[in-house]
Amino acid sequence: MLTKRIIPCLDVKDNRVVKGVNFLNLRDAGDPVELGARYSDTGADELVFLDITATIRSRKTIVDMIRRVAQNVFIPFTVGGGVRTIEQIDKLLRSGAEKASVNTAAVQNPNLIAEASRRFGNQCVVLAIDARRSKTHPGHWQVCVKAGSEPTDIDVVEWAVRGEQLGAGEILLTSMDADGTKAGYDNELNKAVSDAVNIPVIASGGAGTLDHLYDAVVVGGADAVLMASITHFGNYTIRQMKQYLRDRGLPMNL
Repeated sequence: MLTKRIIPCLDVKDNRVVKGVNFLNLRDAGDPVELGARYSDTGADELVFLDITATIRSRKTIVDMIRRVAQNVFIPFTVGGGVRTIEQIDKLLRSGAEKASVNTAAVQNPNLIAEASRRFGNQCVVLAIDARRSKTHPGHWQVCVKAGSEPTDIDVVEWAVRGEQLGAGEILLTSMDADGTKAGYDNELNKAVSDAVNIPVIASGGAGTLDHLYDAVVVGGADAVLMASITHFGNYTIRQMKQYLRDRGLPMNL
């Protein structure tokens, strides 16, 4: 079994890390560079920075912040939010990010995934999917765009499969229903996507306890777990998470 990864997520709004519930009611969690450096120093495997208002406001991801992060963080990190063009991806990677995450722009122009994969390699391309349970089709989820504010008619599992075919190297899968609730990941969703693709799936949305992390991997089939609330606000340290998962038999980089 491959080593499982612990990945703190830093949702950034106006150069501050924020966290909400179901993408709403945001509260401040600190400076992105300081938090990123702390996680880097305390054992996180990777980081994800998401400029959560970039798409809504049609703003570009803030490259200056990424450069500062790269100077202070010594683990791989992904950047997303408002990434729309090959040129933007190129700028993010040149500024120090290892991977770029695409969501809304990829739905609007799926060829963006293929172009990015050809130019930078699929290891640099993360397809982010914001998923909401369908109210009309039980057992299915619909893709949402623009920071989760707009639902589409696209089926999540079908979109994940197509994303892999187009050249995405990883899927960042967020359950909007579970996000920020600390009630556990949507492992039915995680398993449906993990079973359908052959690339790594990062489970996101709902982490509240150490058991939730374990279940996302064992029940949901995730290759990595993303979390925010339980790390930003001091519930658990990265080492506590990793030690717990190792004690339960999962391979971890300690």
